[in-house]
Amino acid sequence: MKTKPLVEPNGIKKINRAALPMVALVIPIAFENFFRILVSSVDTVMLSGYSQQAVAGIGLVSQYIFLITILFNVICIGTTIVLAQYLGAERTQESAYVTQGSVIMITAVAIFISTMVFVFSKKLLGFYNVEEELRVYASQYLFIFGGIGAFFIAFNMLQATILRAYGYTKDAMYITMTANVINVIGNAISLYGPFGLPVLGVPGVAASSVISQFAACILLAIRINKKPDVKFPLRGWKNIPSSIYKTILKIGVPTAGENMSYNVSQIVIMAMVSTLGTFAMSSMIYTQTIARFVFILPMSIGAAVQLKTGYWVGSKQPEIAYKKLYKYQIIGTFISMTLMVILNLFKSPLIGVFTKNPEISTITFTLLLFSFYIEFGRSINLVTISALKGAGDVRFPVFFGIFSMWCIMVLGSYVFGIHLGFGLIGIWLSIGTDETFRGFAMLLRWRSKKWMTKAIK
Repeated sequence: MKTKPLVEPNGIKKINRAALPMVALVIPIAFENFFRILVSSVDTVMLSGYSQQAVAGIGLVSQYIFLITILFNVICIGTTIVLAQYLGAERTQESAYVTQGSVIMITAVAIFISTMVFVFSKKLLGFYNVEEELRVYASQYLFIFGGIGAFFIAFNMLQATILRAYGYTKDAMYITMTANVINVIGNAISLYGPFGLPVLGVPGVAASSVISQFAACILLAIRINKKPDVKFPLRGWKNIPSSIYKTILKIGVPTAGENMSYNVSQIVIMAMVSTLGTFAMSSMIYTQTIARFVFILPMSIGAAVQLKTGYWVGSKQPEIAYKKLYKYQIIGTFISMTLMVILNLFKSPLIGVFTKNPEISTITFTLLLFSFYIEFGRSINLVTISALKGAGDVRFPVFFGIFSMWCIMVLGSYVFGIHLGFGLIGIWLSIGTDETFRGFAMLLRWRSKKWMTKAIK
């Protein structure tokens, strides 16, 4: 479907974003996610050749890094949803205020995060019962990437968010790919020391990640500046109505709360896994690394559905969103299950890329088989919850999600994985039960149509 070529008084063509083809949104997001996960997997492979302790150490702090990004997502998610609905309703001035306000808020959050990491990083890692070498690697990575890199992570995420909200998903994709290539090159230099350069190890890997984030910030700023319809003014920020900040936070805080709760629960679960030994931790990290490739498309469909739902709700067409969701949900789940079959058919050579240790390989082999259960539920979650958020219905997913995550996933992991002694299998089944339970609850919420009353005013 072609968009109608409307023109604003200043000569800039207006775009009917509600009519943007779904494929045009999904494919760039999918490639961006695929490339990001691919590079993350390459990082793990490169580190596994350097030290298994380094792999476990960075895996240990990965949940804290995710938590940092979730705090930034309070602003980014709120910006995405509010912008999508304002763009759908063609509220141009308010859209400009949203981008300005988001910059101010994310700057404040970045300052707070950096300070917290610098002051409390050692205390955070003190919660884990791990070997000292592993703790040192974890501390180095968290301090450099989580502390020094916080500003670049923040503005990278925000600028990419704004481009996607305006429908420019290809630009964000190309820049993410470029930044990740820079990261891989930096890792190779840090770990292999070519041309007589010193081997920097984990600090070098963390520094290359910071450099890649900085490069992405510059490239994103250049692309935004070249998009005449993207309202991203830096002047006049004192004139932003306080209602803009409140609206972003009203959407962003509870929406990010669901993700934050999930990542905090993952930190707790990782602490449980750490009591099972380094092999168990490495197996969990390798399984998660491989399984990430499964939910790339469902996750990308969810991100696109969130934008489309915002456009439809903003343009007063919620019934279209209601009908389309079921189609997108079926596609996402089918893709997820198909990819799980493929991964399990080829999991032996895949696991061999990460480790040659027979005990780690055996555990990872089993976890991938049980991951069918997790990915089925997760595929439902990723699409349906995104649609609810795009419609402005944010409180129900948060409150229900917190209940399910802690009462089913975390409590179940302790009872079955630790107390009853089923180990990682018990933890995996608890995670899958949480994902599936939440997924069907979100579908029932969508079916009720209560989200239709939650549009942003």
